[in-house]
Amino acid sequence: MDVVAGVFIDGDWVLACRRRPGLTAAGRWEFPGGKREPGERPESALERELSEELGVEAEVGELLDHSTTMVDGTPISLACYFVRPLGVLPASSTDHDQLAWCIRDRLVWLDWALPDFPAVRRLAFADGGS
Repeated sequence: MDVVAGVFIDGDWVLACRRRPGLTAAGRWEFPGGKREPGERPESALERELSEELGVEAEVGELLDHSTTMVDGTPISLACYFVRPLGVLPASSTDHDQLAWCIRDRLVWLDWALPDFPAVRRLAFADGGS
């Protein structure tokens, strides 16, 4: 499964989103995004997903991490990109019951969905910014 996610950063703060009850990985934290449609470019998929999920337009920037993680026997290929909101910051989500701005080096304290964890480690233990 090909999935894309956006990493919103404001200084040392990073946006984390908690999956709402009733969804796969409910209660776990992730970066917002979703599945790529067949033939869809990753950047286009991410722009579409952020619009649908968070109701915001965003500019997709540099790739932070692209890793494949096995979840219940299914390979999840997750590409995480830095994103910049064009206008308002995300305030609510269709797939999440909480949105929280977290200090970058404390991201590992949250209970992350497995596919997001490689990107979390890169952010939490990196020197410098996006």
